[in-house]
Amino acid sequence: METKGTLDSLVAEFLDSLRVDRAASAHTVDAYSRDLAQVMEFMATRNLTQWTELTGEIMLDLPVFFAKRGSPRSAQRRLSSLRTFLKHLARRGFLIPEQLPETGGFRPAKRLPKALPADDTANLLGALEPSNPSELRDRALLELVYGCGLRVSEAVGLATGQVDLIEGTVTVIGKREKTRSLPVPDGTLQWLRRYAEESRPSLVKSPRSEFVISDNGKALHRSTAYRLVATLSRRAGLKQIGPHVLRHSYAVHLLQGGADLRAVQELLGHESIATTQVYTGLDMDEVAKRYRSAHPRGR
Repeated sequence: METKGTLDSLVAEFLDSLRVDRAASAHTVDAYSRDLAQVMEFMATRNLTQWTELTGEIMLDLPVFFAKRGSPRSAQRRLSSLRTFLKHLARRGFLIPEQLPETGGFRPAKRLPKALPADDTANLLGALEPSNPSELRDRALLELVYGCGLRVSEAVGLATGQVDLIEGTVTVIGKREKTRSLPVPDGTLQWLRRYAEESRPSLVKSPRSEFVISDNGKALHRSTAYRLVATLSRRAGLKQIGPHVLRHSYAVHLLQGGADLRAVQELLGHESIATTQVYTGLDMDEVAKRYRSAHPRGR
């Protein structure tokens, strides 16, 4: 089995094999060299010293790492280069077939989700400065969708017992009855507390389990959220959007801030990591280290 010093040496041996055994061009060899250098840079961030440590699970984070350093097409090429190299190691006996991770699952997104820049998101939310209980309720609803990345159906379906305003968490029952617990950023939590203390008591007409209450004292319909976001987007001078764009923006802003792809998958309630990987094709310029610092509502 290889040691730390042979990470580079095995790559060098592979590049020599390309030149001699496959008569690859200098351009091709250089491309493989650059691609594998980025893989080793990724491995250094994980303190990996052996190629056998590059498991399929760890490689789930490679698309985000690559996306911050080039286009989705470049990211796919680097994964393809890695796959070819790992096959070479397997043929040489450094890996066994069972250790060979799959890299073919990542593809550049054909259609990227719509998402707002952080400034536009702030302008959209800021277009609603509550002056009555209904407007305060509306602001709390939008904060749930963006601040916690909820689907509209999840936000309007929250029960009061699922919202912990002391600990700052919401427990969501999503698709297929899958439950997830989410941290609430400080900025969002302040609005939820204001709504619970100042607005909800005046909206509710009789005991209700729903956290978000309509003007008639009953559960709020999801169509209300769509009309609200459409109105506010026009007021903020933006192209008309739906509330799902706020959920997409939540995911994009977390990834731009450096959040882990698998963590975002759990926060969004996606069954498959492939669903979350679509966001890796978007701009990843901003850098932060942790969830609350990554999310604009946490500042």
